[in-house]
Amino acid sequence: MPHTLTLDLADEQATADLAARLGRLLRPGDIVALSGDLGAGKSAFARHLIRSLGDAEEEVPSPTFTLVQTYDLPGFPLWHFDLYRLTEPDEVLELGWEEVIHEGVALVEWPVRLGALLPADRLELDLAITGPDSRRATLTGHGAWAPRLATAIGKGF
Repeated sequence: MPHTLTLDLADEQATADLAARLGRLLRPGDIVALSGDLGAGKSAFARHLIRSLGDAEEEVPSPTFTLVQTYDLPGFPLWHFDLYRLTEPDEVLELGWEEVIHEGVALVEWPVRLGALLPADRLELDLAITGPDSRRATLTGHGAWAPRLATAIGKGF
């Protein structure tokens, strides 16, 4: 049974803080599915998360045109996918999908494009625009992520 947490993020700093907290929970094999309308802050969230785990000054471009960017972080490699331009789920296999789901962490923008390839064990993060700078973040843990999210919430996530 999925476990859900909804948070109101007043500004980009609140988004950065959430990204850093989430980053501390990640381990190899994790999939974080990032959803939300265009401009909701999926790439900004990913940028904050990646910087919180590695070099705070690292250039973290959006993978909109490259489809995937990789980062060698302490503890695991992280792959940041933007699947907006995919037309078929199988196209993700050409981007190293099978490697990342076994060895690294994947941040996936537009996860709906994965279709049946979207793993059952995943954390979904949906960002909704609530104001010029504010967002509502809904985190939903599926499969093995449900108890992990529940435990994190119990510890004051």
